[in-house]
Amino acid sequence: MLTREGCEIRRRRLWEMVPASVEWLLIADPRHVQYLANFWVQPLSFSGGERGLLLLERDGKATLMGDNFALRSAVHDPYVDNEIVTTWYDHKHSVSNRDHALVKALGDAIGNKKGKTGLVEAEWLPLAAATILDPASYEFSASQEAGAQTLVDLGTILRLLRRQKQKDEIALLKQCMKAGDAGQARLFEVAEEGVTELAIYREIQKAAVEAAGRPALVYGDFRACYAEEPKNGGLPKDEGRKLQTGDLFVLDFSVVLDGYRSDFTNTVSIGKPSDAVVEMHGLCTAGMAGGEKALRPGVSACEVHAAVAKPYREAGREELFTHHAGHGIGLAHPEAPILVPQSTDSLMVGDVVTLEPGAYEKGIGGMRIEHNYLITENGHERLSNHEIRLS
Repeated sequence: MLTREGCEIRRRRLWEMVPASVEWLLIADPRHVQYLANFWVQPLSFSGGERGLLLLERDGKATLMGDNFALRSAVHDPYVDNEIVTTWYDHKHSVSNRDHALVKALGDAIGNKKGKTGLVEAEWLPLAAATILDPASYEFSASQEAGAQTLVDLGTILRLLRRQKQKDEIALLKQCMKAGDAGQARLFEVAEEGVTELAIYREIQKAAVEAAGRPALVYGDFRACYAEEPKNGGLPKDEGRKLQTGDLFVLDFSVVLDGYRSDFTNTVSIGKPSDAVVEMHGLCTAGMAGGEKALRPGVSACEVHAAVAKPYREAGREELFTHHAGHGIGLAHPEAPILVPQSTDSLMVGDVVTLEPGAYEKGIGGMRIEHNYLITENGHERLSNHEIRLS
C-alpha cells in the first residue's frame, strides 16, 4: 500500500506547483484522493464505485469527506487529520440520495473557508457542489506566478505529478508486476487446443490473485487471434473461442491493487508456430530490444517509437506494426507518456512505461509482447519479469 511518507511528499510537491495565493485545494478524482491520502474504496465491495473528497490546506491539514458506508469501505486506513462523515444509511431509516450525502459532507468541511482562495478539481467535482462553494472564494484554474499568461488547473497539475512515481508507488507497482508474472507463467501451463478463452481467464485470475496475496482486479485481453481475425481484444465473450491449432493466444492483462496496475503481454502459439509467425515474433522482440536501448530520461517519446519501429522498417514490414510502441502506466491505463510518432512527450525520471511491439497480418494472425519499465537517472529498470516466448 502507499505510505504516509509518500503521501506527504506528494502533497508537498503539489503545493509547490500551485500559486502562493491559494490556501486550500479540493481533490475530487478518486485516483487523486488515493494518490495523496491512501483512500481507495474497495471496488469489490457494496460501496464499489463510491468515493470521497479530500480537502488540503496550506498548513498541512488534510480532511477526508464522504458517507458512512463509503469511508468504512476503504482498502486501507487513510492518512488524514480529520474525517467528516455524513450518515447515509443507519439500518433504521430509508436511504437518501447517496450523492447528496457526499455533497453534505463537503458543505460541513468547507464552511469555514469563506474569504480564503481555493483551487478545485473541477473535472470530477459534481455540479451540485456549486451550491455549497462560494464562487468568490475558489477558482477552476489559476495563473502560474512564474508565467502570468499560463493557466494551470488542479487536475492537470496532478496528472503531471503522477508521472514521477515515489518509492511507495513503485513498491506497489512491483506487487502488481509479481502477480502479473504469475499469471503469465500460468498461461504456458493451460493454453492448449480445446481450452476455452474463459477457462484461461479463470486460471490466469486465480494465479494472479494467489501471487498478490489479497483481492485484486484482473482485466485485459484474453483472446485468440487467428488468420481470419488477426487482432482480437477484450475479455472472453461468454465461454469464448475454443483454442485451435494455429491460433495465437494473446494475454495482455493488468492486475490492479489499490488503483495501481501492471500491464504486460505475451503471445502463445497453439501448436507449432509457422515460419511466418516465427518471423513476426522475431520482429516484435527486435523492436522491444531497440526500444529498451532508447529508454532514458530526456529522450522523446517519438524517438522511442522510432526505435521500436526500426526493425520492421528495415525488414520492409512496416505495415505489420500499427499501434503505439508503449505508454505510461500507474493510476490509469494508458497515461502519459504515450510512445507514438507525433507525441510531444519526453521521458522523465520516475515514469513507468511499457514497450509493446506487435504484428498483425490477415491470413496469418496477430501478436503482441510487452514489458514494463521504470525510467531512472541512469536509464531504466525493467519491472516485469515474465518470459516472452511463443511456446
